[in-house]
Formats: sequence, C-alpha cells, structure tokens
Amino acid sequence: MSKSYDYIIIGAGSSGCVLANRLSADPSVSVLLIESGPDDTSALIAMPRGIGKLLTPGNPHVWTYKVSRGVGMSDENWLKGKTIGGSSSVNGMVYVRGAPADYDNWEAQGCTGWGWADMGRQFVALEDHQLGKSEWRGTGGPLKVTVHPSGDALCDAVISAAGAMGVKRTDDTNHVDSVSHGGVGYQPQTTYKGQRFSAAKAFLDPVRGRTNLTVVTGTQVQRIEFTERRATAVQVTSSSGDERIEARREILLCAGAVESPKLLQLSGVGPAALLQQHGIAVVQDAPDVGRNLREHVYMAMQYRVTSGSFNHCFHGVGLLGAVANYFLRKKGPMTHAAHEAGGFIKTSPELDRPDAQIGVSLYSMDGDGNTVAIDKQPGLTLGGYFLRPQSQGELRIQSADPSVPPQIHGNYLSADIDRTSGIALVRWFRRLAAQPALKPFIVNELTPGPQVQTDEEILAALRRFGQTAYHVSGTCRMGGDAGSVLDPQLRVRGVEGLRVVDTSVMPCLVSGNTNAPAMAIALRAAEFITGKPSGVAAQ
Repeated sequence: MSKSYDYIIIGAGSSGCVLANRLSADPSVSVLLIESGPDDTSALIAMPRGIGKLLTPGNPHVWTYKVSRGVGMSDENWLKGKTIGGSSSVNGMVYVRGAPADYDNWEAQGCTGWGWADMGRQFVALEDHQLGKSEWRGTGGPLKVTVHPSGDALCDAVISAAGAMGVKRTDDTNHVDSVSHGGVGYQPQTTYKGQRFSAAKAFLDPVRGRTNLTVVTGTQVQRIEFTERRATAVQVTSSSGDERIEARREILLCAGAVESPKLLQLSGVGPAALLQQHGIAVVQDAPDVGRNLREHVYMAMQYRVTSGSFNHCFHGVGLLGAVANYFLRKKGPMTHAAHEAGGFIKTSPELDRPDAQIGVSLYSMDGDGNTVAIDKQPGLTLGGYFLRPQSQGELRIQSADPSVPPQIHGNYLSADIDRTSGIALVRWFRRLAAQPALKPFIVNELTPGPQVQTDEEILAALRRFGQTAYHVSGTCRMGGDAGSVLDPQLRVRGVEGLRVVDTSVMPCLVSGNTNAPAMAIALRAAEFITGKPSGVAAQ
C-alpha cells in the first residue's frame, strides 16, 4: 500500500463503493478505499436469508452498538454492516428510493442541488430494473433490481385487503404515484438470480482490477489529520500495525451515520466542549456533529395464520430442504428479501400523502418479536413505521480512544407526531387484518395482542416492541445554514479537503429504506467532486 493517494475513501459501504467506482474511472488519479471489516466472501452474504445469521451481535460482518432507545424503553442493539458492501451486504435487500417530495424538501431547506430533478436521475442512472425503463425507472445501470415473484396467495390476500381500504395495487411500489399517493404490491429488491446484489456487486467488483484503485480490508481509521485547517492524512491500524497515509486531493468519509460523526469528533471536528472534555484538540467547533439523529421506529404486528407462512422452512427438515433448494437451484424462501410485499399507505384518508410504509413478511418471530428465533407455528408479520419522524437523537464519543464505542441515544417517540402516527399505524394494521380477503388466513393477533386497545396501551406497546429499522441518518446533516455540518456539496464546514458521503448527510429521513438513497447520494457527490454527470463505467 502506497503512503499517499489523490483520494482516500473511508468505508466500503453503499456510498463508498459508488465513489470508488466513479473516482477511479479517471486513470490519472489514485484512489484508496479503506474498509474496517472483512471481504464480502461469506456464503451468508450471497444468500438473501443469510441475514438471520449475519445480523447477530458479535458477528464479524457487523458493527454492534448498544443504544438507548428512549423514555420508558429498554436498550437495543444496532447492527451496521462492517464488510465490503457495508450494510448493503447484510441488509434486508428492500429497494426503496423515497418520495420526490423528500428531496424537494431537502432543497427547500437550503440543500441546493438535492431536489428530485437532480436526485431522481441518480436513481435512474444506477438501476437495471426488471420492470423496464420508464420516465423515473432505469435499465442498463449497475444495480440489479428485481421484484418478488407474484402469485403468492397470502401476499395477494394482504394486497387485496389493502385495496378494500382504498390503497391501490401497484406493480412498482417505487413509482412516483405510489410513493406520493399510496400503493401496495410485491417488493422491489436488490437480488438477482436468487442472490443478494449489493453495492459491492454493482459498483466495486466490476472495477476492482483497476490499477489506480487500491482496496484494503481489516483496516480501521483512527483519526483524520489536519494541516492547519486542511484534511491531509489518515491514521490507520491493521494487522500490519499503525500507518499514516496522505491524501493529496480529498478525504471522503463514507463510514455511515454512526462511524462518520464518531470519526469527525475523534479528529477534532465536533462540539468543542465534548472534544475538550476528552482532551481532543478542537479543529472546528461543529455542535451539530452527532446531533439530528433520525431513525424509523419499526413496529411488527404478528399474526397466527392458517396457511401461507414459511416458518416451517426455517426449522429442522424444512430448513434443510430450503437450504438445499437455494444451493442447488437458487430458489425458495432462502432467496427472499426481508419482506415479500409492501408499499406506502395513509393511516387516515384525509392525509395529502402516505405517512407510513408497510412490509409483508411470510414468517413470524417466536416470543416478543425482538429475537431472531422463528416461530414454530405458522405466522405472518405485518410491519411498518411512520415515514417522517421528528424525534431527534444524538451520538457522542465517550473517549479519545477510537476503540471505545460512542454513546448513542435514539430518543424514539419523543415528538408528538411520532407517537400519534405510530398509534394510527397499529390501528390501520388491525383494520387491514379484519378485511374479508384475510378472513381465510388470519387466526388471531400475536403481537402486541388483542388485549392492547387504548391509545395509552398501544403507545406502551410501541415503547416495548418498537425498534430500529436500520435506517439511521442525519448525524452530519447538510444544509444552507451556517450551523449545518456540511454545505450542499457535502464539504465539512470550516475545514478543507474533507467531505462526508453517506446517510448521515440527510437533513431529515427519506420516506423509506435508506440503502438506495445512500447510493444515489454518492452518485450525486461524485458529480460535485468530478464535475461530470452520473454514468458508471463498468470496467
């Protein structure tokens, strides 16, 4: 490994893989991509339902963080990707882009160049979509997007039940009409021929042989060094020991919404009082580094069903058969994403746009729904969350030692609208489950249980069962105001040669999953860095 590069990218996740592809397309520049975790060679990564084993505290492919959820709520673990491909190598493969209004709202908040006119074309550029090309859907891009096969009886019953409640059936839940007005259908997903199709598969693998691109794994960035106010080097540690590597042009921080603000704080960019408390020299007093933490609070409604569940495929002989079907044919439940169907709904008809996202999963968890143990009896999970949470958490380092995890406070359900919208979603699910189309399937509600009826009881259930949707964002927000961590070109305010490019840049959460937006954010960032429009070279 050289001691200097034009660009150093910290984190080989969804955003880092995109940037490595785009920046190394110029043969005159050298690019270093640094990943703290191992390579993405595990068979559990390729197998879509391998997430049951990957998303386990202590697994070498994930970061494990202990998080305070909020008032009246027990702590939980956050698991984030720590491997080539980042969270796109360990996530549920649900492909969701967000609504045009989300990005137009970013622009209205001062994030010039981030409206749908600019972000919509990024999604078109990255997609190779099974449904074919349309105005806002792409083909020929690097990322394979498929749709879960239609024709499942239980999924069709849920979709029909939603239709009876006024939610249109749609072939593409990402269609601008579906995200703007509501729509439910089979789930678009980042799988291809029965296997996961991560950001690494899409963007990094095709260009890994480039001579001007160096990829290192098992290497942890300890700090970013500044010469006066310019980011000029990174200090790293690996099995080979400690090293200092210089960046001639820029350092691009793509470590995710937890590690990116942590690394900024460790490097002297953050709330001055916090840094001084830990003996860190203040390079730039940036109070908002680590603040504005946003997360969707996922609530799983679980039901006992008569048929249609895949629970039997995750135990004993059924599991052996499902695994054999995957390895021999790349078919069956081991090829499914986190949910088979889903979409966007209004919990009340007078709303001007959907306020919740739902997912239909043909399995249920044993016990309280917070474990990975699959129920031995047939079950169905109808899960979802309020799309635009206003509750804001915070992340703060607890030591100048990079090996010490940050203190994370999720602060879930602290905003009134988050609580009222969560209650409304639970009631909407119950109306859905009571529709005639689901009468042949649903036996009874398991979680939170029919005894939970009043608003107060439902809120207590949300505090008990509500959990991370793995969509953490906002901790290095961009904006047009001087208090924002980043300017609208993702440059860290007050210093030079340093940008942040991942979900932490979001001023507020998009209406949906965050993996596709993370890739689109990186495509947009590459336009700012290179001055060239999106379009990804394949080799």
